[in-house]
Amino acid sequence: MDRVTCAVPLHVPRPSGPWPGVRENLSRLGNALVCTTWSEWLPSVLTTRRLPQLLGADWPRYRRTPDAAVRYRFAASRLLIKNTAAAALAVPPEDLDLAYRLGGRPYLRGFDQIELSLSHTGDLIAVGLSRTGRIGVDVEPAERPVRLELLQTQVFTPAEARELASLPENERPGRALRLWTLKEAYSKALGQGLRLGFKEFGFIDGRLSTPDGSAVADGEWGFATYPVMDRYLLSAACHDAGLSTAGDTSAGTMLDQGFLAAMTDTAPR
Repeated sequence: MDRVTCAVPLHVPRPSGPWPGVRENLSRLGNALVCTTWSEWLPSVLTTRRLPQLLGADWPRYRRTPDAAVRYRFAASRLLIKNTAAAALAVPPEDLDLAYRLGGRPYLRGFDQIELSLSHTGDLIAVGLSRTGRIGVDVEPAERPVRLELLQTQVFTPAEARELASLPENERPGRALRLWTLKEAYSKALGQGLRLGFKEFGFIDGRLSTPDGSAVADGEWGFATYPVMDRYLLSAACHDAGLSTAGDTSAGTMLDQGFLAAMTDTAPR
């Protein structure tokens, strides 16, 4: 099996888009990555009269969050998730019901074939969407200081530590941060978060490896790191479970008919 390709992140500066690339990437690659800043989406949070409908079950949490900055960032991230999914599924965002698994991972009720991943740092918000399997996204400031000695003892495998040591000193922090975000993305995709021992797996030349550096058969996985917004790194782990999925990702083909009828208000009363 060829390795999975993670889509190039798309910058979407406002709820109105542009969105065509999301559906194109989801159809062509099985996944899509979107990034923005919460300040770009803040005007929509503050001015839309449909915010209660758009947030849905998250509206009470939004209302009871006392810190305004935290509250607005929360709303912007949920609007980004819903608008991204709505663009892919060709439905209004307020028709989507966002829920959370144990540990806080978001998912869409009624769309079992769609996997989501959310990451944010500083002003950046990123969302990953997949119709073929698990997906994990992690973002970090590109200039974030790293403590190499701590990472080498607690995070990196022996093979990764050797690779870092072979680099010029000025290149080591950037490579270390890339490895960290890849590990975070992969653990998120697996639903493990920080519970997964980061020294138990590694990445050599962008491929999944054992602690000693041996390559792992990872044809059903794809990994990538991209610079975004000029000051951040975004890493993604994309999985292809090998299941048959519809090329058309509109709601009519992704949902069972009973749920679709209820959602579109055409169910018998």
